[in-house]
Amino acid sequence: MGKRSTPEEIIAKLQEVEVRLARGETTAQAVRSIGVTEQTYYRWRKEYGGLQVGQAKRMKENARLRRAISDLTLDNQILQEVIKGKF
Repeated sequence: MGKRSTPEEIIAKLQEVEVRLARGETTAQAVRSIGVTEQTYYRWRKEYGGLQVGQAKRMKENARLRRAISDLTLDNQILQEVIKGKF
């Protein structure tokens, strides 16, 4: 299993593939040049296609905030049940 790429790296690789495709390379050749499989390329394109680096950073921050809120909500619900006497 290879190393995981950051969203910024993924966006840069997708842009590189777009340039190579515009030059006339096939998808397989362009994807091979960035070191991933075609399946990974299409998955990345589906998730990050058309995004800029700043948008990817915001997406990552929003996901982190959603996790934090859900954790706090769960803690709050547990405390409310304890206060009511339910165990």
